[in-house]
Amino acid sequence: MSSVETFPYIWANDAPAEPDALPALFREQHLEIKKILLDTGAILFKSFGIDSPAKLQRCIEAFPGNPVNYVGGNSPRTNLEGKVYTSTEQAAHAHISLHNELSYAHTWPRYIFFCCEKPAEEGGFTIIADSRRILSDLPASVSGSFRGKGVSYIRNLHGGAGAGPSWQGTFETEQPENVEHFCRENDIRFEWKDRKKLRLTENRAAVIRHPETGEEVWFNQADQFHPSTNEPEVYEALMELYEDDPKEMPQYVCFNDGSDIPLEMLDQIRAAGDKNTVYFTWEKGDLLLLDNILTAHGRTPYKGSRSILVAMLS
Repeated sequence: MSSVETFPYIWANDAPAEPDALPALFREQHLEIKKILLDTGAILFKSFGIDSPAKLQRCIEAFPGNPVNYVGGNSPRTNLEGKVYTSTEQAAHAHISLHNELSYAHTWPRYIFFCCEKPAEEGGFTIIADSRRILSDLPASVSGSFRGKGVSYIRNLHGGAGAGPSWQGTFETEQPENVEHFCRENDIRFEWKDRKKLRLTENRAAVIRHPETGEEVWFNQADQFHPSTNEPEVYEALMELYEDDPKEMPQYVCFNDGSDIPLEMLDQIRAAGDKNTVYFTWEKGDLLLLDNILTAHGRTPYKGSRSILVAMLS
Protein backbone atom coordinates (compact mmCIF):
# COMPACT_ATOMS: atom_id res chain seq x y z
CA MET A 1 0.00 0.00 0.00
CA SER A 2 1.31 3.43 -0.85
CA SER A 3 0.12 6.42 1.14
CA VAL A 4 -0.30 9.42 -1.16
CA GLU A 5 -1.36 12.83 0.11
CA THR A 6 -3.60 13.42 -2.87
CA PHE A 7 -7.21 12.94 -3.83
CA PRO A 8 -8.04 10.20 -4.59
CA TYR A 9 -6.04 8.09 -2.16
CA ILE A 10 -3.88 5.61 -4.09
CA TRP A 11 -3.74 1.94 -3.05
CA ALA A 12 -1.26 0.21 -5.35
CA ASN A 13 -0.67 -3.49 -5.82
CA ASP A 14 3.03 -4.33 -6.03
CA ALA A 15 2.49 -8.02 -6.78
CA PRO A 16 1.47 -9.59 -10.11
CA ALA A 17 -2.25 -9.00 -10.73
CA GLU A 18 -4.28 -12.02 -9.65
CA PRO A 19 -8.05 -12.23 -10.30
CA ASP A 20 -8.89 -12.71 -6.62
CA ALA A 21 -6.33 -10.35 -5.08
CA LEU A 22 -8.64 -7.35 -4.75
CA PRO A 23 -11.70 -9.36 -3.60
CA ALA A 24 -9.46 -10.92 -0.93
CA LEU A 25 -8.24 -7.47 0.09
CA PHE A 26 -11.84 -6.26 0.37
CA ARG A 27 -12.76 -9.19 2.61
CA GLU A 28 -9.72 -8.87 4.84
CA GLN A 29 -9.24 -5.11 5.07
CA HIS A 30 -12.67 -3.60 4.48
CA LEU A 31 -12.60 -1.84 7.87
CA GLU A 32 -9.35 -0.08 6.99
CA ILE A 33 -10.68 0.75 3.53
CA LYS A 34 -13.85 2.27 4.98
CA LYS A 35 -11.79 4.29 7.45
CA ILE A 36 -9.75 5.77 4.61
CA LEU A 37 -12.94 6.50 2.65
CA LEU A 38 -14.41 8.45 5.57
CA ASP A 39 -11.35 10.70 5.43
CA THR A 40 -10.66 11.00 1.71
CA GLY A 41 -13.95 9.96 0.06
CA ALA A 42 -12.16 8.17 -2.80
CA ILE A 43 -9.62 5.36 -3.25
CA LEU A 44 -8.00 4.40 -6.55
CA PHE A 45 -6.86 0.77 -6.57
CA LYS A 46 -4.12 0.31 -9.15
CA SER A 47 -2.56 -2.76 -10.75
CA PHE A 48 -5.18 -5.24 -9.54
CA GLY A 49 -6.38 -6.07 -13.06
CA ILE A 50 -10.10 -5.41 -12.57
CA ASP A 51 -11.02 -5.14 -16.25
CA SER A 52 -14.22 -7.12 -16.85
CA PRO A 53 -17.80 -7.34 -15.56
CA ALA A 54 -17.07 -10.71 -13.93
CA LYS A 55 -14.07 -9.36 -12.03
CA LEU A 56 -15.98 -6.30 -10.84
CA GLN A 57 -18.88 -8.49 -9.75
CA ARG A 58 -16.50 -10.57 -7.60
CA CYS A 59 -15.21 -7.38 -6.00
CA ILE A 60 -18.62 -6.12 -4.93
CA GLU A 61 -19.55 -9.56 -3.63
CA ALA A 62 -16.48 -9.41 -1.37
CA PHE A 63 -17.20 -5.92 0.02
CA PRO A 64 -19.80 -5.60 2.80
CA GLY A 65 -23.06 -4.09 1.58
CA ASN A 66 -26.11 -4.78 -0.52
CA PRO A 67 -25.88 -4.51 -4.33
CA VAL A 68 -27.99 -1.71 -5.83
CA ASN A 69 -29.67 -1.86 -9.23
CA TYR A 70 -30.39 1.16 -11.41
CA VAL A 71 -34.16 0.90 -11.78
CA GLY A 72 -35.58 4.43 -11.86
CA GLY A 73 -32.29 6.09 -12.76
CA ASN A 74 -32.00 8.88 -15.33
CA SER A 75 -28.75 7.94 -17.11
CA PRO A 76 -28.73 5.48 -20.03
CA ARG A 77 -26.81 2.34 -19.09
CA THR A 78 -26.88 -1.41 -19.67
CA ASN A 79 -26.82 -4.23 -17.11
CA LEU A 80 -23.89 -6.47 -18.10
CA GLU A 81 -23.60 -9.10 -15.38
CA GLY A 82 -25.08 -9.45 -11.90
CA LYS A 83 -25.21 -5.87 -10.59
CA VAL A 84 -22.55 -4.55 -12.98
CA TYR A 85 -23.58 -1.87 -15.50
CA THR A 86 -22.01 0.30 -18.15
CA SER A 87 -21.11 3.51 -16.34
CA THR A 88 -23.11 5.58 -18.83
CA GLU A 89 -24.10 5.54 -22.47
CA GLN A 90 -24.15 9.29 -22.90
CA ALA A 91 -22.58 10.36 -26.20
CA ALA A 92 -18.79 10.63 -26.27
CA HIS A 93 -18.93 14.38 -26.95
CA ALA A 94 -21.04 15.03 -23.84
CA HIS A 95 -19.60 16.45 -20.64
CA ILE A 96 -21.20 14.79 -17.61
CA SER A 97 -21.17 17.27 -14.76
CA LEU A 98 -20.32 16.48 -11.16
CA HIS A 99 -23.04 14.65 -9.25
CA ASN A 100 -23.61 12.23 -6.39
CA GLU A 101 -25.20 9.10 -7.81
CA LEU A 102 -29.01 8.96 -7.44
CA SER A 103 -29.08 11.99 -5.14
CA TYR A 104 -32.51 12.75 -6.64
CA ALA A 105 -33.84 9.41 -5.38
CA HIS A 106 -35.44 8.32 -2.11
CA THR A 107 -32.48 6.03 -1.43
CA TRP A 108 -29.03 6.09 -2.95
CA PRO A 109 -25.92 3.89 -3.01
CA ARG A 110 -23.37 4.41 -0.28
CA TYR A 111 -20.45 3.06 -2.29
CA ILE A 112 -19.72 3.22 -6.02
CA PHE A 113 -17.17 1.00 -7.76
CA PHE A 114 -15.86 2.02 -11.19
CA CYS A 115 -13.39 -0.09 -13.14
CA CYS A 116 -11.63 0.45 -16.45
CA GLU A 117 -12.17 -2.18 -19.11
CA LYS A 118 -10.78 0.06 -21.85
CA PRO A 119 -9.49 3.64 -21.48
CA ALA A 120 -10.37 6.25 -24.08
CA GLU A 121 -7.90 7.03 -26.85
CA GLU A 122 -8.17 10.71 -25.97
CA GLY A 123 -9.92 12.47 -23.09
CA GLY A 124 -12.53 10.59 -21.13
CA PHE A 125 -11.23 11.67 -17.74
CA THR A 126 -13.33 10.75 -14.75
CA ILE A 127 -13.67 13.85 -12.61
CA ILE A 128 -14.26 13.78 -8.86
CA ALA A 129 -14.75 16.42 -6.19
CA ASP A 130 -15.15 16.49 -2.41
CA SER A 131 -18.79 17.35 -1.69
CA ARG A 132 -17.80 18.87 1.66
CA ARG A 133 -15.54 21.35 -0.08
CA ILE A 134 -18.15 22.22 -2.68
CA LEU A 135 -20.57 23.13 0.11
CA SER A 136 -17.99 25.18 2.00
CA ASP A 137 -17.06 27.13 -1.15
CA LEU A 138 -20.63 28.15 -1.96
CA PRO A 139 -21.87 31.60 -0.98
CA ALA A 140 -24.00 31.44 2.16
CA SER A 141 -26.96 32.82 0.19
CA VAL A 142 -26.81 29.82 -2.16
CA SER A 143 -26.27 27.08 0.41
CA GLY A 144 -28.88 28.67 2.67
CA SER A 145 -31.52 28.78 -0.05
CA PHE A 146 -30.95 25.15 -1.02
CA ARG A 147 -30.72 23.98 2.58
CA GLY A 148 -34.00 25.67 3.41
CA LYS A 149 -36.01 24.98 0.27
CA GLY A 150 -34.71 21.65 -1.01
CA VAL A 151 -34.89 20.56 -4.64
CA SER A 152 -37.73 19.25 -6.79
CA TYR A 153 -36.66 17.01 -9.67
CA ILE A 154 -39.12 16.63 -12.55
CA ARG A 155 -38.90 14.03 -15.31
CA ASN A 156 -41.27 13.56 -18.24
CA LEU A 157 -40.86 10.08 -19.69
CA HIS A 158 -42.31 9.12 -23.06
CA GLY A 159 -43.95 5.79 -23.84
CA GLY A 160 -41.63 4.65 -26.60
CA ALA A 161 -41.13 7.65 -28.88
CA GLY A 162 -40.00 11.12 -27.92
CA ALA A 163 -37.18 13.15 -26.41
CA GLY A 164 -35.29 11.70 -23.48
CA PRO A 165 -35.77 8.31 -21.79
CA SER A 166 -38.90 6.17 -21.91
CA TRP A 167 -40.66 4.99 -18.76
CA GLN A 168 -40.19 1.40 -19.95
CA GLY A 169 -36.42 1.82 -20.13
CA THR A 170 -36.21 3.79 -16.91
CA PHE A 171 -38.10 1.21 -14.87
CA GLU A 172 -37.10 -1.90 -16.85
CA THR A 173 -40.72 -3.00 -17.28
CA GLU A 174 -43.63 -2.82 -19.71
CA GLN A 175 -46.22 -2.89 -16.92
CA PRO A 176 -47.54 0.46 -15.59
CA GLU A 177 -48.55 -1.17 -12.30
CA ASN A 178 -44.91 -2.09 -11.66
CA VAL A 179 -43.94 1.53 -12.19
CA GLU A 180 -46.65 2.74 -9.82
CA HIS A 181 -45.57 0.28 -7.13
CA PHE A 182 -41.96 1.44 -7.42
CA CYS A 183 -43.01 5.09 -7.20
CA ARG A 184 -45.13 4.54 -4.09
CA GLU A 185 -42.31 2.61 -2.43
CA ASN A 186 -39.78 5.32 -3.25
CA ASP A 187 -41.67 8.54 -2.49
CA ILE A 188 -42.09 9.58 -6.12
CA ARG A 189 -45.19 11.46 -7.22
CA PHE A 190 -46.37 10.15 -10.59
CA GLU A 191 -48.90 11.32 -13.14
CA TRP A 192 -49.89 9.45 -16.29
CA LYS A 193 -50.86 11.30 -19.44
CA ASP A 194 -53.04 9.15 -21.73
CA ARG A 195 -51.34 6.09 -20.17
CA LYS A 196 -48.45 6.76 -22.53
CA LYS A 197 -46.42 9.54 -20.95
CA LEU A 198 -45.37 9.69 -17.32
CA ARG A 199 -44.38 12.65 -15.16
CA LEU A 200 -42.29 12.01 -12.06
CA THR A 201 -41.72 14.56 -9.30
CA GLU A 202 -39.21 13.92 -6.51
CA ASN A 203 -38.82 16.43 -3.68
CA ARG A 204 -35.49 15.94 -1.94
CA ALA A 205 -33.05 17.61 0.42
CA ALA A 206 -30.17 19.49 -1.18
CA VAL A 207 -27.77 19.36 1.77
CA ILE A 208 -27.47 16.27 3.97
CA ARG A 209 -25.31 15.01 6.82
CA HIS A 210 -23.02 12.03 6.47
CA PRO A 211 -24.48 9.19 8.59
CA GLU A 212 -21.13 8.36 10.23
CA THR A 213 -19.18 11.61 10.43
CA GLY A 214 -22.10 14.02 10.80
CA GLU A 215 -20.47 16.36 8.27
CA GLU A 216 -22.73 18.44 6.05
CA VAL A 217 -22.29 17.79 2.33
CA TRP A 218 -23.64 19.24 -0.90
CA PHE A 219 -25.83 16.40 -2.18
CA ASN A 220 -28.05 17.19 -5.15
CA GLN A 221 -28.10 17.35 -8.93
CA ALA A 222 -29.81 20.68 -9.41
CA ASP A 223 -27.28 22.08 -11.87
CA GLN A 224 -27.29 18.83 -13.86
CA PHE A 225 -31.09 18.58 -14.15
CA HIS A 226 -31.47 22.23 -15.15
CA PRO A 227 -31.51 22.92 -18.93
CA SER A 228 -28.72 25.47 -18.49
CA THR A 229 -26.34 22.53 -18.14
CA ASN A 230 -26.50 22.25 -21.95
CA GLU A 231 -24.56 24.27 -24.49
CA PRO A 232 -25.97 27.83 -24.81
CA GLU A 233 -27.63 27.20 -28.18
CA VAL A 234 -29.30 24.02 -26.88
CA TYR A 235 -30.43 25.77 -23.70
CA GLU A 236 -31.94 28.64 -25.69
CA ALA A 237 -33.72 26.22 -28.03
CA LEU A 238 -35.19 24.28 -25.09
CA MET A 239 -36.38 27.44 -23.36
CA GLU A 240 -38.04 28.60 -26.57
CA LEU A 241 -39.64 25.21 -27.24
CA TYR A 242 -40.98 24.90 -23.69
CA GLU A 243 -41.63 28.60 -23.15
CA ASP A 244 -45.18 27.99 -21.89
CA ASP A 245 -44.11 25.46 -19.25
CA PRO A 246 -40.44 24.50 -18.73
CA LYS A 247 -41.62 21.70 -16.43
CA GLU A 248 -42.71 19.82 -19.56
CA MET A 249 -39.07 19.29 -20.56
CA PRO A 250 -37.72 15.71 -20.40
CA GLN A 251 -36.09 16.78 -17.14
CA TYR A 252 -36.27 19.94 -15.08
CA VAL A 253 -35.52 21.16 -11.58
CA CYS A 254 -36.82 23.85 -9.25
CA PHE A 255 -37.04 24.48 -5.53
CA ASN A 256 -39.48 22.33 -3.53
CA ASP A 257 -41.88 25.27 -3.27
CA GLY A 258 -42.12 25.38 -7.08
CA SER A 259 -40.06 28.54 -7.50
CA ASP A 260 -37.34 28.70 -10.14
CA ILE A 261 -33.69 28.38 -9.23
CA PRO A 262 -31.88 31.57 -10.32
CA LEU A 263 -29.34 31.05 -13.10
CA GLU A 264 -26.79 32.99 -11.06
CA MET A 265 -27.02 30.39 -8.29
CA LEU A 266 -26.53 27.55 -10.76
CA ASP A 267 -23.44 29.29 -12.13
CA GLN A 268 -22.07 29.63 -8.58
CA ILE A 269 -22.69 25.92 -7.96
CA ARG A 270 -20.80 24.99 -11.11
CA ALA A 271 -17.96 27.33 -10.17
CA ALA A 272 -17.62 25.69 -6.74
CA GLY A 273 -17.57 22.29 -8.41
CA ASP A 274 -14.97 23.39 -10.96
CA LYS A 275 -12.77 24.80 -8.20
CA ASN A 276 -12.66 21.43 -6.46
CA THR A 277 -12.53 19.13 -9.50
CA VAL A 278 -9.75 16.56 -9.76
CA TYR A 279 -9.10 14.88 -13.14
CA PHE A 280 -7.42 11.54 -13.56
CA THR A 281 -6.62 9.31 -16.50
CA TRP A 282 -7.78 5.71 -16.44
CA GLU A 283 -5.48 2.76 -17.00
CA LYS A 284 -6.87 -0.66 -17.90
CA GLY A 285 -7.63 -2.62 -14.71
CA ASP A 286 -7.94 0.42 -12.40
CA LEU A 287 -10.74 0.37 -9.83
CA LEU A 288 -12.06 3.58 -8.26
CA LEU A 289 -14.07 3.27 -5.04
CA LEU A 290 -16.11 6.28 -3.91
CA ASP A 291 -18.09 7.15 -0.83
CA ASN A 292 -21.08 8.44 -2.80
CA ILE A 293 -22.07 10.90 -0.08
CA LEU A 294 -18.65 12.49 0.27
CA THR A 295 -17.56 12.46 -3.37
CA ALA A 296 -19.23 13.67 -6.55
CA HIS A 297 -18.15 12.35 -9.93
CA GLY A 298 -18.51 13.11 -13.64
CA ARG A 299 -16.85 12.57 -17.04
CA THR A 300 -15.16 14.65 -19.70
CA PRO A 301 -15.74 14.15 -23.46
CA TYR A 302 -13.54 11.66 -25.28
CA LYS A 303 -12.54 10.24 -28.65
CA GLY A 304 -12.36 6.61 -29.67
CA SER A 305 -13.92 3.77 -27.72
CA ARG A 306 -14.06 3.78 -23.92
CA SER A 307 -15.45 1.23 -21.48
CA ILE A 308 -15.85 2.05 -17.80
CA LEU A 309 -18.00 -0.30 -15.71
CA VAL A 310 -19.89 0.52 -12.52
CA ALA A 311 -21.47 -1.30 -9.59
CA MET A 312 -23.05 0.12 -6.45
CA LEU A 313 -23.62 -0.99 -2.86
CA SER A 314 -25.91 0.41 -0.19
